[in-house]
Amino acid sequence: MFMRASIGGSSVRVHLSNAFGAGPVYIGAAHIALRDKDSAIVASTDRALTFNGRSSVTIPLGAEMISDPVALTVPPLAELAVSVFVPNDTGAASVHSLGLHTTWVKAGDVTSAPDLADGEKLRSWYWVSDIDVQASAPESAAIVAFGDSITDGATSTPDTDGSWPSDLSRRLVANPTTANVAIVNEGISGNQVLNDGAGVSALARFDRDVLDQPGVKWLMILESINDINISTRPPNPDRPAPVALTVVPPLTSDDLIGAMKQMVLRAHEHGIKVIGCTLTPFGNATEKAETMRQAVNTFIRTPGSFDAVMDFDQVVRDPADPRQFRAGYNNTDKLHPNDAGYKAMADAIDLSLFASSDKRAKKKK
Repeated sequence: MFMRASIGGSSVRVHLSNAFGAGPVYIGAAHIALRDKDSAIVASTDRALTFNGRSSVTIPLGAEMISDPVALTVPPLAELAVSVFVPNDTGAASVHSLGLHTTWVKAGDVTSAPDLADGEKLRSWYWVSDIDVQASAPESAAIVAFGDSITDGATSTPDTDGSWPSDLSRRLVANPTTANVAIVNEGISGNQVLNDGAGVSALARFDRDVLDQPGVKWLMILESINDINISTRPPNPDRPAPVALTVVPPLTSDDLIGAMKQMVLRAHEHGIKVIGCTLTPFGNATEKAETMRQAVNTFIRTPGSFDAVMDFDQVVRDPADPRQFRAGYNNTDKLHPNDAGYKAMADAIDLSLFASSDKRAKKKK
């Protein structure tokens, strides 16, 4: 499995999760290395991972295990390869379905193999939930990009790191005042703020995916469009409504605004600054859905709601038809940006929001 780092460092550790398995998972072996090309690793960088000094580990259902740190020089924006050997049938795996990177799978313990060119190709990540890079600079910090498919990078070109958090990461690394700011992409395609479905709700995963991440100083929230879409689309007799929607009052924009206020409150309690990101257009939305989207965006734009605002809606919408994407920014589904749309979103973000006070002072001098 291949994943890209943001800032570089001198050592790494890998988190393996069994949050959504069917029972305990036995990990027979795990390795990490730098990627060469395709399924090949840079052989000299291959490192066996240990857990409490042992090469194998059993992860209880619902739990997570963090590897011991291993020395590995990681350049900024480096691609990391994580290999996991699971010798037994697990019944179910904790998986990030929209990995957007080619994963190679092969029978047997091939965790130390230099290449898996003849393996089966998939496009998801399994068990790996985080990779921590020990940053070299003491002032290093992280941004959590928290959201749904539009943060996850849905419809971007696979194997190109074309999501807006990835594009932002490239900008941060290239800017001397923000070169030590990392990105943690916590987007889950299909995720909702208030209901489980594609993963647990944003409120339910907030501690795990935001507050528990090391070094977090900023949080960018771009989520609610799935709640709005699911709660307002016409009934489909072939698609039963989720149980949660049949036992609670109809969703309102105030419900979503209240949930955002809760996330801001909890982040502030941990010293994290929160940037509210407006919901981008959904051209196929019903009138009710569009009214809710505009209400949520009005709240986000209202001074005092967040520490800062990133108006993604303004960046990608068509000036002549604000319910639609600007020409060249959509993949034709009228909901997700394409590569150009994601890049425009990242390019519009003011990097001075993330520059340390010392760096800003030096720049002014």
